Amino acid sequence: MNNIEELSQRILFEDNHLIIVNKRVGEIVQGDKTGDEPLSELVKRYIKVTRNKPGDVYLGVTHRIDRPTSGLVVFAKTSKALSRMNLMFQEREIKKYYWAIVKIDPPSDEGTLTHYLKKNQTKNKAIIFKRPEPGAKKAVLHYRVISRSENYLLLEVDLETGRHHQIRAQLSAIGCPIKGDLKYGFPRSNPDAGISLHARGVNFTHPVSGEVIDLVAPLPKDALWSALERNVE
Repeated sequence: MNNIEELSQRILFEDNHLIIVNKRVGEIVQGDKTGDEPLSELVKRYIKVTRNKPGDVYLGVTHRIDRPTSGLVVFAKTSKALSRMNLMFQEREIKKYYWAIVKIDPPSDEGTLTHYLKKNQTKNKAIIFKRPEPGAKKAVLHYRVISRSENYLLLEVDLETGRHHQIRAQLSAIGCPIKGDLKYGFPRSNPDAGISLHARGVNFTHPVSGEVIDLVAPLPKDALWSALERNVE
């Protein structure tokens, strides 16, 4: 199976304006200093081949998720869709939720976390504060425990803000680093070098057609993810 065929099996939605893809662990959404081919370029190639597009293909990145995470990524195929999606993200009209596997119980089975995050560019890491600090941005998320196995818990996380490494940093700050996330305090890496954080679902009104888009991204093929999914309350 070539890259185009493989990608086609991970497309969750596509029309003339948007294409939504289930990102794998390890893929980068946009190009960076590593020089590795980003998901955005693979999607462009897919559009060019499958739609017989001459010349360059337009593709706008509406948001990003971290390289070691998996899950939903929304791309815009037109400039009209990109500008409207950007505005919808700014106005928090797009609802996204994540699933995260942790080993340590949070203080309660559900709650709201509020911190202040500042990005350390050198270490590519979020520095977290309990109170406002110069240069730090307010970060708010809501979580609840939705499943348990013998050794792990599955949290569903709703973001109220979208900060750099927000879920990773905030869960670490309450003593619940995400499985595999060495950067934020988990003791061991995952076999695939990723972390157990998945952009699970998205809900929004299509910026052009007005259709309600409500999607769920299949989980990585992994025994622990499968076991926890079966036990979801």
